[in-house]
Amino acid sequence: PGRRPVRIAVPFLGDEVDAPFPPAASALREPNGLLAAGGDLELPRLLNAYRAGAFPWFMPGEPILWWSPDPRCVFLTGEMHVPRRLRRDLRTSTWRVEADRAFDDVLAACAAPRSDHDAGTWITPAMAHAYGALHAAGHAHSIEVRDAEDTLVGGLYGVAIGRMFFAESMFSARTNGSKAALLGLARRLATWGFPIVDAQVASGHLFTLGAKLVHRGEFLAAVATLVDLQDVVGSWTGRFGALPVPALVNG
Repeated sequence: PGRRPVRIAVPFLGDEVDAPFPPAASALREPNGLLAAGGDLELPRLLNAYRAGAFPWFMPGEPILWWSPDPRCVFLTGEMHVPRRLRRDLRTSTWRVEADRAFDDVLAACAAPRSDHDAGTWITPAMAHAYGALHAAGHAHSIEVRDAEDTLVGGLYGVAIGRMFFAESMFSARTNGSKAALLGLARRLATWGFPIVDAQVASGHLFTLGAKLVHRGEFLAAVATLVDLQDVVGSWTGRFGALPVPALVNG
């Protein structure tokens, strides 16, 4: 006999796509940050969620679950860390970092199993459709690392509102591909006046590049200011340009 399923009570969102989310302070401590369930993944609700410091994450067969963990993992775009070995590897790279040339390809790569033992992904077809709509609306962006033959070797995608960037997922087709994407994103965002990248939940991989933990209240206060700052909505391809990877670690 297996264990009896544990039922957790959280607010269930209704059909009104513009209805406010519950206060982040009401999110559960265990599991950390579970804020609400239900609703949908339509464009207005997703934008409202990010503005409220919440994001969707759920597995196939589960209802839509919304999260706002405490503490929050972030990068300060002007304070990225490049470990010595990574610096050495990237210094002579022929790769470059670009944006929004292949959003669907980056999304598909992020959704692919990480190993033979990885049976599933949280990037379901419904999630892929939702973020494709955000991309078409000019809010979701892909950061792409390409080699000299124009092959995609790594990347990430996320959501930009005002001058706040919420990173969602990243992938590496070759060693250090995702790290180069994150460093390239931070370099460009710093010059555009985006001080923070939301990384959601901490991991050892992120800490090696300078990720920090901040209290949820501090994070939400920053988000409330940054999402209301004016910035360009639309494709980043021309604006981002092509950033040579060695430029991220040289000089």
